Amino acid sequence: MAIGIASSADGRKRLAQLLGGAETFVVVSTVDQARQFLDVVAPPPAEQEPRGLRIDSDRRVLCWLDREVALTPLEHDFLRCLVGAPGRVWTYQRLHLEVWGNEHVGRGSDIHSTVRRVRAKLARIGAGATIHAIRGVGIRFAL
Repeated sequence: MAIGIASSADGRKRLAQLLGGAETFVVVSTVDQARQFLDVVAPPPAEQEPRGLRIDSDRRVLCWLDREVALTPLEHDFLRCLVGAPGRVWTYQRLHLEVWGNEHVGRGSDIHSTVRRVRAKLARIGAGATIHAIRGVGIRFAL
């Protein structure tokens, strides 16, 4: 995991672009924010990770234990991307390229709208997973 620290928004954007190829990264404003982030997102021990979350791509449904919820094609592709690399921070640009298939332009409202819908579906089936928005950087999925 790479952590970049830059006090200005422009500096954080430049760091995110530079670190975009890294497996997992986060860019914050201060050292204290980096410490807080590490305290919040440290993965739980393996034995505490929720089991049973899966995506059935043939039927395009999200499954948690014995519960299921249907996914739209966009939600399916978005969630497959995130679930495939839990803990990875995806930049908005990279996520847009992987899921929508084009360069990200704009403020990310399409991504945030998809995140809201997927969060609601995760909650509906009681899945023990979360999607974190890393302000000014991107999105991270955690089990």
